[in-house]
Amino acid sequence: MSSVLYDTPGPRAKRRNLLFTIGFLAVLALAAWWVLVALNDKNQLAADKWSPFVTDSRVWTTYLLPGLTETLKAAGLAILIALPLGALLGIGRLSDHRWVRVPVGAVVEFFRAIPVLILMVFAASLYREFTTISSDFRPLYAVVTGLVLYNASVIAEIVRAGVLSLPRGQGDAAEALGMRKGQTMLYVLLPQAVTVMLPALVSQLVVIVKDTALGGALLGFAELLSQNRQITANYGANTIATFTVIALIYIALNAIITALAGRLEKRLRQGRKSAGPAIPAQGGPAEVKSDAVSGA
Repeated sequence: MSSVLYDTPGPRAKRRNLLFTIGFLAVLALAAWWVLVALNDKNQLAADKWSPFVTDSRVWTTYLLPGLTETLKAAGLAILIALPLGALLGIGRLSDHRWVRVPVGAVVEFFRAIPVLILMVFAASLYREFTTISSDFRPLYAVVTGLVLYNASVIAEIVRAGVLSLPRGQGDAAEALGMRKGQTMLYVLLPQAVTVMLPALVSQLVVIVKDTALGGALLGFAELLSQNRQITANYGANTIATFTVIALIYIALNAIITALAGRLEKRLRQGRKSAGPAIPAQGGPAEVKSDAVSGA
């Protein structure tokens, strides 16, 4: 039986694909031209709208870089807390004990269903009413709390799905060697599941970075996106230019996260390929040599 799932395009199909490509590029070019003309008519492409980002260092030192620092601070804290917490919740959802699995599942579903902005607002109210945290730090605490509660629940589902995607024989083989359930999860299943769930984890880390902007929109958190108000107020109505520069910074951040995750995935895969054969447990059954079987 043939295993071919894709037929090579013939001459007519190649010409048709070429025409579709040219047509799409033409439509894209027309759309870009229309946007540029509309911006030019509104004087949004004037040099004085864009020059502050090149000629005035105060735009960066006073607004953009401090905002970027707050964004990285909130995202970094949320990632450091949400990753291990999400892994623990994911393992809890896979527990054989009902008294562990059911409550953990309820917690995960509860926080996964609530919009992250509501969690941030609720956390800010709790910190204001029941703690003595300074108002200067309260927005940061509220943003991190909301991000952790929501994203830890999502990461828990990613971990659970990653472990369940592995062949059942992996866990059975570990248990046959005398490993306990916790050891099997920690030393056998989770390391293999990391490469499976890494793309989804990277996507969730990108979401964490972008969701820090919600705190600036409602809680007064001085993150990167919120700096657009100060920049446009002090340098004229250059809203388009400001949002473009901020968007490019977010794109660069997410590209760095993706690149680092790609390198990590590559190293993990290389490590698995170069790993030596597994050592049987002490006192276990003797290893059956394949050459002896074949020579029998």
